[in-house]
Amino acid sequence: QVQPVESGGGLVQAGDSLRLSCAASGRTFSSYAMGWFRQAPGKEREFVAAISGGGFRTYYASALKGRFTISRDNAKNTVYLQMNSLKSEDTAVYYCAANPGSSNWYEEVAYDYWGQGTQVTVSS
Repeated sequence: QVQPVESGGGLVQAGDSLRLSCAASGRTFSSYAMGWFRQAPGKEREFVAAISGGGFRTYYASALKGRFTISRDNAKNTVYLQMNSLKSEDTAVYYCAANPGSSNWYEEVAYDYWGQGTQVTVSS
């Protein structure tokens, strides 16, 4: 199993960029697809992006594609979320999660292991 730990959140201004990191313990990191989800105040948690274990396939929420980029470095057991041109509506707690093998990339139920989340606040 893996235990994700997010970092890199903070307070930024609209239009800024931010990169989130998710370090995961465990020797089998590359066998897990990894995903990012977010939860804004008063809203349900939603899918942001996912990446396959080898890093060759990526998936994005349609509304975020083009501004957000997911990547991973299996040698460092780390997955990243690069967020550009941030907007106030991107304000949320961002969660990293590990998917052991389900092809249901977009759904929370596919992810067995979750981090505690990191807060991203975008001021307008």
